[in-house]
Amino acid sequence: MDTRTRLAARVADIAPFHVMEVQTAARALEAAGRTVVHMEIGEPDFPTPAPVLDAARAALADGGIYYTSALGLPELRAAIARHYGDRYGVDVSPERVIVTAGSSAALMLVTALLVNRDEQVLMADPGYPCNRHFVRTLEGEPVAIPVGADTRYQLSADLVARRWSARTRGVLIATPSNPTGTTVERGEMKRIVAEVDDRGGRLIVDEIYLGLSYDLPPGEQPASALALSDDLFVISSFSKYFNMTGWRLGWVVAPERHVRDIEKLAQNLYISPPTLSQRAALACFEPGTLAILEARRDEFRARRDLLVPALRSLGFGIPVMPTGGFFVYADTSRFSPDSRAFCRDVLERAGVAITPGIDFGTHRAAEHVRFAYTVAREKIEDGIARLAQYLSTP
Repeated sequence: MDTRTRLAARVADIAPFHVMEVQTAARALEAAGRTVVHMEIGEPDFPTPAPVLDAARAALADGGIYYTSALGLPELRAAIARHYGDRYGVDVSPERVIVTAGSSAALMLVTALLVNRDEQVLMADPGYPCNRHFVRTLEGEPVAIPVGADTRYQLSADLVARRWSARTRGVLIATPSNPTGTTVERGEMKRIVAEVDDRGGRLIVDEIYLGLSYDLPPGEQPASALALSDDLFVISSFSKYFNMTGWRLGWVVAPERHVRDIEKLAQNLYISPPTLSQRAALACFEPGTLAILEARRDEFRARRDLLVPALRSLGFGIPVMPTGGFFVYADTSRFSPDSRAFCRDVLERAGVAITPGIDFGTHRAAEHVRFAYTVAREKIEDGIARLAQYLSTP
């Protein structure tokens, strides 16, 4: 055998993003003169807020775009820590905040810190696919636990207890979740924290969409898991709520005793987060920027309130109202047993791009699709009309 053609075994276990295939096919239709309503990609359609762009221009004009500490700019770490106090009522020391090259880097760093070969990390199925791939890349074993409407498509403390094994290292929770848009309720999160702690495990909480939370009582802010414990890892990002996807900037809040080891990993894996992005992100926490972002959050909620009832009226199964992010995970079993074929047919015949459930796991994945309400309301209305016509045509 020619060893030059042999790849590491892990590569075979890393699945492609089917959503990118949908996007490629949609672009081909547009190139041929068709119009397409894009509800496949999980990227805000809003541009980076003007104050952030202004801060980036000022940083460029000033020069000095050199490496920063692998932990990030001290002033940005402090600003993130203040944001937890101002927004979520949680006291976080800036020394616990590590700025990263996107939240993907944050997840990779924490996985590299915690997971040894063949150790297991429990996570929900359906869930964001890269989470399981991070664990596999580090030679761990992702354990995808089937979840449904009875637990809001989230892990529960009971599920964690039942699936824990001698090889389990920890649990990864995403709240709000991609692809379901559902959250772990406060009482259940408290029980999960206690369950993992009692078993000597580690808890990682992905709060990337926390800023995009809806349906809270007046004056109440969403709850961060950091309010429950200092001995867990919280992952977040400037991509979604702050509308900075292409700037590739995220962060992790870690127990203080682990910061030095995470710093060593970051130094070796990518040197430091992008300096220009960090200087721009300092403007994210200015009152004017936050006002822009809150108005956009209200718009996302209005889009959800338009899309979900319309999909239900067309026969899509949505048993749990999404309460965060910008996704709807819909049951299509009454229309097709094959979500990939369904998405392909909807795109070709109706010009609506959506993502097959097979991107997000194996549990009933062929019976679900994901809608992203990251387009204007008039486009959502157009997409709904196209779907209605498609579903009524033999």
